[in-house]
Amino acid sequence: MIIGIDEYSDVPIYMQIRNQIVMGISSGELKPGEQLPTVRALALEIGINTMTVSKTYQLLKQEGYIMTDRKNGARVRENITQSGVISEENKLQLRRIVSEARLSGVGKDALKKLIDEFY
Repeated sequence: MIIGIDEYSDVPIYMQIRNQIVMGISSGELKPGEQLPTVRALALEIGINTMTVSKTYQLLKQEGYIMTDRKNGARVRENITQSGVISEENKLQLRRIVSEARLSGVGKDALKKLIDEFY
């Protein structure tokens, strides 16, 4: 999986990495149990500080997407807990996206088609 960073984005770099890893897990590009790059290797590859990658991995671990240990490094969790609930923060983001789509003239059917495509 190739991770790209937009240096001009308002989204912090650690969140950009987090979001791309989550999308990689969701799409199956990153498989359960798959080894992630070491903090140092990913930082060198992207050209960022190791503390940024460390912060990303800590967040992903806290959210239950990865597991880490000193011997094996970071791996995608085999069984990610599925709560069946969308967080309030994600609901707000979805509401913003729907609002922007509506204001851009995107119809409900076109938006649903996009959701189906991404799901």
